[in-house]
Amino acid sequence: MEAFVSAVNTIIWSPALIFLCLGAGLFYSILTRFAQVRHFKEMCKLLFSSNESDKGISSFQALAVSLSGRVGVGNIAGVAAAIGFGGPGAVFWMWVVAFLGASTAYAESTLGQIYKVEEEGQYRGGPAYYFERCLGQKWLAILFAISAIIACGVFLPGVQANAVGNAFTQVFGEGNMVVTSFGEVGSFKLVALAIILIVLAFIIFGGIKRIAQFTQIVVPFMALGYIVMALIVVFLNLDKVPGIFSLIISDAFTAQAGMGAAIGWGVKRGIYSNEAGQGTGPHAAAAAEVDHPAQQGLVQAFSVYVDTLFVCTATALMILITSQYNIQTEDFNAATGAGAIILQNIDATTEVASPAFTQMALNSVFGQFGQVFVGIAIFFFAFTTILAYYYIAETNVAYLNRYFKGNIPLVLVKIVIMAMVAYGMVNSSGYIWAIGDIGVGLMAWINILGILAIFFVAKPAILCLRDYEDQKKAGGPINFDPVKLGIKNATFWEKRLDKQQQDKQQ
Repeated sequence: MEAFVSAVNTIIWSPALIFLCLGAGLFYSILTRFAQVRHFKEMCKLLFSSNESDKGISSFQALAVSLSGRVGVGNIAGVAAAIGFGGPGAVFWMWVVAFLGASTAYAESTLGQIYKVEEEGQYRGGPAYYFERCLGQKWLAILFAISAIIACGVFLPGVQANAVGNAFTQVFGEGNMVVTSFGEVGSFKLVALAIILIVLAFIIFGGIKRIAQFTQIVVPFMALGYIVMALIVVFLNLDKVPGIFSLIISDAFTAQAGMGAAIGWGVKRGIYSNEAGQGTGPHAAAAAEVDHPAQQGLVQAFSVYVDTLFVCTATALMILITSQYNIQTEDFNAATGAGAIILQNIDATTEVASPAFTQMALNSVFGQFGQVFVGIAIFFFAFTTILAYYYIAETNVAYLNRYFKGNIPLVLVKIVIMAMVAYGMVNSSGYIWAIGDIGVGLMAWINILGILAIFFVAKPAILCLRDYEDQKKAGGPINFDPVKLGIKNATFWEKRLDKQQQDKQQ
């Protein structure tokens, strides 16, 4: 099975997908005239708009929900894997993906808002909804919905849970070994699993409101705390910082770890971390209560910056400044002698696709506290990401319920996602990460090709941005009239505008 997963992963993550991700980001950056730079101030301002309603969540809550998906284990273990397999230069390509991906995030999240619907007293939207309503391709919408349910409900939760298990083991040790069907598992890891499953069940049975209320408190706190720890490490080693940035940039274009490895791992882990183009962000974006779709598109573009340029860079600087990393080939195995270590700074048996580099980096500065802090950070990063995955799976189940009625599918998703958390916790990390990569790749292929096709059919995201810019320039008020812009099937906004006009007449 592991060989099969690896083979499928190689096909999905071929150079074609890497170039597609970078190309789509550049394409939308040019079309929006680099809105991710021009509207940076507006992004920050929009973060704190308080338009929460009974049916929708606020822009900040939508940011928190999407960040809970973006800021996860990929920011700690994923960055470590990118450096371990691609060298320091992989960090540069993560930056490139974030900068270009911010425009992709704007486009997909704006589309999520334009074509959202109101169902069962809440707003829902995402790629499945805009593929059907804009492209008129129900088969593509159903394909994405199924892929998202499999990826977010089956493939991806295990990656987050696995990292939590590894972090607990690194901090507390294994404890007493318990014999299970998956081999021997440490008792401390099982305790961590029990805690996660109990809290997870309580929150996911409460819907998007409960998820939003939880993440809007936890996500800013955990991200800020993590960045502060990184800044302390940077401050204590200021003399090394220029050299580290020079190393990252120079290594991005050399063959130390292979330029292909640096680009491949930088793009793969960049997309895994910030999720731009993957099609996950539009689900939370669609749930927001806003005056204009472009507003949430800009907020979601900012979330990519927070994820990669802030949190991922924090991880990379800690690892590189303290030299707590190795660079090796993907097939390296210390026990069998397979593969090769290109650069060795620490024990050759240290697992690359894990939080180990980050924990060792903080441990070298803060001692045992650093190791414990990373364990706590991973717990919250991973747990909130699992919540985001559940919401995405739930939204796509709701979409498919139009064709397959009943509550059983949603109950099954809740059970499956909890089962996959348990499975990921007790399994090997390399295998679990490979499964997660398949999930990310499947969604990225469908969504990026879909949003590119949407541009050539209707250009709704670009029309929306220009309309918003024109209204801001005119001094407001801000509203959205899809009919005036020639955008079809944006029925939510059409009904909303009609109601506003009726209220004015009364």
